[in-house]
Amino acid sequence: MFRKMLPLALLMVAVLAPISGRTESLIALKSVTVDIPDSGEMFPGPGSDAINNNCLACHSADMVLNQPVLPKSVWQAEVTKMIRSYKAPVSEEDVAAIVDYLARTKATE
Repeated sequence: MFRKMLPLALLMVAVLAPISGRTESLIALKSVTVDIPDSGEMFPGPGSDAINNNCLACHSADMVLNQPVLPKSVWQAEVTKMIRSYKAPVSEEDVAAIVDYLARTKATE
């Protein structure tokens, strides 16, 4: 039985094996650009410089300001997460100012 199946197996390997001299690519990659809408809105009010300078690169002010009201400790954890987990390039000296701004505008405490 093995002798009968060996030629069939060899034929299947030959048919299914890729052609080694193939020069065309099976996958064509192309560059794309994406335009993300920008409302141009900035964080308002006193003390907003730090959050405007650090957070608007990734978030719109509207998106942040529409988050639920949270305790200051949760805002601190969120800012820390953005820096550690998502590698947000937030200046260390701006962290306290960002958390304070969020606490003033979006905190329960």
